[in-house]
Amino acid sequence: MSKTAISAEESPLLSSSLDARERLLEAAEALIYAGGIHATGVDAIVRSAGAARKSFYTYFESKDALVAAALTRRDERWMRWFIDGTLKRGRTPRTRLLAMFDVLHEWFASDGFHGCAFLNAAGETASPDDPVREVARMHKARLLAFVAEQCDAWRLANGADRRVAMRLAHQWLILIDGAIGVALVSGDVDAAHDARAAGQLLLDALTPDCAQASRLRR
Repeated sequence: MSKTAISAEESPLLSSSLDARERLLEAAEALIYAGGIHATGVDAIVRSAGAARKSFYTYFESKDALVAAALTRRDERWMRWFIDGTLKRGRTPRTRLLAMFDVLHEWFASDGFHGCAFLNAAGETASPDDPVREVARMHKARLLAFVAEQCDAWRLANGADRRVAMRLAHQWLILIDGAIGVALVSGDVDAAHDARAAGQLLLDALTPDCAQASRLRR
């Protein structure tokens, strides 16, 4: 995905052809991603959406409900972008796993990168039962499921145990989120390359063990 395309992904443009609910969702997502939940008021969202304030109460019972809906919408788009970018770059399980960091690097280098919207939102909510926190957990579960799918394919190609593949998936998610956090705080887009290098070392370290275990089972 090009830098321009990623920028458009991260900062959706409001369209007058959309209904008021969709405009409110787009405005909420863009403003909250750029400035945070607590710093973004309902009035600013309504104004950016070009909607009447009463339309906000027509579609959403509260600001939290709007934020949760906007994040759910973002999850669908972000996951589609990340999965498509990964699959296009990798032909084997190993190259697909490593390609995830190439996709992240393009994102980090794009205009309007403000880190992970879901980690950011979770950091602004105190209760683990908050609807916003629940959406953040859902997003990370979906991301882990995609990573685990690739790790399972890697397992089959290398004769690894299922437990090894699942542990690898959790470790891979930490590398992904770690790279996002470092890129946000430091502004260093090469955090993606550093995470990729760490992932490559991890795969290299595991692969001989997998091959040995496969031979022992014969």
